[in-house]
This record gives sequence, structure tokens and C-alpha cells, in this order.
Amino acid sequence: MSLRSLVALGGLAILPAALAAQTRPTPAPTSQVIVAHAATLAWAPGPPSLPPGAEFVLLEGNPAEAVPLTFRLRFPANYRIPPHWHSVIEHVTVLAGTLNVGMGEVATYSGGTALNAGSFAAMPAKMVHSAWAGPEGVTFQLHSVGPWSITYVKAADDPRTPKPAGNR
Repeated sequence: MSLRSLVALGGLAILPAALAAQTRPTPAPTSQVIVAHAATLAWAPGPPSLPPGAEFVLLEGNPAEAVPLTFRLRFPANYRIPPHWHSVIEHVTVLAGTLNVGMGEVATYSGGTALNAGSFAAMPAKMVHSAWAGPEGVTFQLHSVGPWSITYVKAADDPRTPKPAGNR
């Protein structure tokens, strides 16, 4: 596995500033201790920047601000995110299932680098990649610093882009 592929794996999560409007920000970690027990996490539908089907929970920070962030994402089996990039560095730890990452502006949703439970990856800002869950789905945790954003290579792939009436 090349270092470039490994680094690409971190950019799988996609929580833009729109996430901030859907969740209550948590104070910066220097102002209080944060404890999040897995059994009590309040999972919510993914933000509009992700294709339907994702779930997330914000653990720390505010995605719209320049502060440390920690959040978790869950993708169902075979979930796909088209090629995209993020404006900030990402650190990803897979908690359950398999997260696959492919590099470049064309997604094949095969090959790539598979990250299984316990795997870690870090990706620099603006690295173009696609991501997809394995047949069992995936849960992973992402650490970064806001403000968080996602930019799809093709505007038509962006779930926030209105589709023509005939393509809905």
C-alpha cells in the first residue's frame, strides 16, 4: 500500500458548515472534559453534503469554526461518495466494518485501499478521493480542524445541487 493511498483514506468524511446548523456545538476541549459513551450517542441523518443514507454524531467542536473537530460517521453497506476533496487535513480511524478509498478524479468503486476496524489514515487538504463502504457498512471517527467543507469534483455529484425535474 503506497503512502499516497494510505493518506487518501482519511478524507472520507464529509461534514461541511451545514453540519453546524444541524448540531449543537460543543465547547472547545480546553474549556471542559468531553466524555461520549458509545451507548448514549445521538446519531442523526448525515448532512446535506453527503448522499442520503449516512449518519453522523458530532463529538467535539463546531464544523463552521476554526476549532478542533471530532465526529463519527456511519455508512450503510456499499454506500458511495463520489470524488471530492476537503479544505483541511483529515485523520480517520475505522471503528467497525470496512472503508475503501480510491484516489483521483474518477471513481471506480473497486480496488483502492481497504481500511478495516482499527485502521488509521491521514490525508492532506485538497487531495481528491472517493470513498465507499464495504458490504457490512462502516463506522469511523474523523478528527480535524474546522472550518469543515467538501467540494465534489463534478458539481452534478454534489447532493446539495438541485437536480433537473426529470432526474429526481
